[in-house]
Amino acid sequence: YADTMIGLKRLNNLHDSIKIVLNEGVDGDFIECGVWRGGACIFMRAALAAYGIEDRRVFVADSFKGLPKADPEKYPQDKNDNLHTFSELAISQEQVEKNFQKYGLLDEKVVFLKGWFEDTLPHAPIEKLAILRLDGDMYGSTMVTLSNLYPKLSIGGICIVDDYALPTCRKAVDDYREKHGIRTAMKEVDWTGCYWRKE
Repeated sequence: YADTMIGLKRLNNLHDSIKIVLNEGVDGDFIECGVWRGGACIFMRAALAAYGIEDRRVFVADSFKGLPKADPEKYPQDKNDNLHTFSELAISQEQVEKNFQKYGLLDEKVVFLKGWFEDTLPHAPIEKLAILRLDGDMYGSTMVTLSNLYPKLSIGGICIVDDYALPTCRKAVDDYREKHGIRTAMKEVDWTGCYWRKE
């Protein structure tokens, strides 16, 4: 019944990441891809409000109808995935908006990107990102997010992976990093969360 399921360690990591990019002046907005009830996005908007930051936005990217059905022809790594059957993961945009509202944080700085990542992220109105948070679980969702948004992550920006313990997510992250020669060491947050800074 909570607004987030990421746990205290990953919330602390998100807060630390926000403080780093703000203190160091890393350019860009914040985004989470795969938001569930919106808790991490609400936290990001709250941090911007608390620190008096007016020139950054928080993008809230989700289908708002759960996870997609696996496409094994396109992403064979997802062939055994059944997360699309978990109805408790399908939280409507209206509900997420209400969750922002109850904290007084729903405003023009919060931008919703509704739809499957492959449809929304290639055309998202984002120039630069300072924080890129991935919570898409699946290989396809993770790869689409990285392919479309990692190039927009500023140098010094932070890429956070929520689901690295899941084999599908881990494989996508490892494949992307290998393909693009990303050698920056990943740091562990907890049993499934990890992150690295773009160099």
